[in-house]
Amino acid sequence: MTFRNGLDSLLRPRDSVLVLIDHQPYQLANLNSHDPQAVVNNTTALAKTAKVFGVPTILTSVIAARGGLIFKHVTDVFPGQEVIDRTFINTWEDKAVVDAVKATGRKQLIIAGLWTEICVAMPAIQAAGEGWDVTVITDASGGTSVEVHEVAIQRMIAAGINTMTWLALAAEWQRDWARVDTAGPLTQVMIDHVGGSGVAYMWEQQLLNTPVPAAG
Repeated sequence: MTFRNGLDSLLRPRDSVLVLIDHQPYQLANLNSHDPQAVVNNTTALAKTAKVFGVPTILTSVIAARGGLIFKHVTDVFPGQEVIDRTFINTWEDKAVVDAVKATGRKQLIIAGLWTEICVAMPAIQAAGEGWDVTVITDASGGTSVEVHEVAIQRMIAAGINTMTWLALAAEWQRDWARVDTAGPLTQVMIDHVGGSGVAYMWEQQLLNTPVPAAG
């Protein structure tokens, strides 16, 4: 087994490309591995984070006329961007998607989608076998049950695929808070999507800007 370790194994914005797969109403309706609201939140946060770091993002759906359009929360992050609609269940068999990824010239392929056991696992396993450095964002993905989501993750790890959550990815892309160009915008994403931590940050800012009462 080749272990994924060392500084070079960490993800970098300049080498990353994100593919968001089938975040559609039909799939969400039978999402049982996660709270659906959490998956929408995490996927939106992932999309916004990619935009903060200038990471090319490919949006793709499957038979949108039947399964519904990609969540508005996601398409609003990339206004006017084409969504590649497929008939292939396996995204990596769709030439338009693969060509779009290849056109970025990047090899760190990051995937999230619905459902984990089908629309994430198949392209991840195929792309990894073709030499791509594949990472799946598990909390912006989900399956039809907890079991199938977990089994899909185990299957992908066995195939050499890296797994992460969206906030861990954001931290890995940022790497250093001295990178001020992205630190501010990323903080706003965290305020909007990290719940308690976002609220705590705003509270901290409130306290820092609240004068200490003068002694009586």
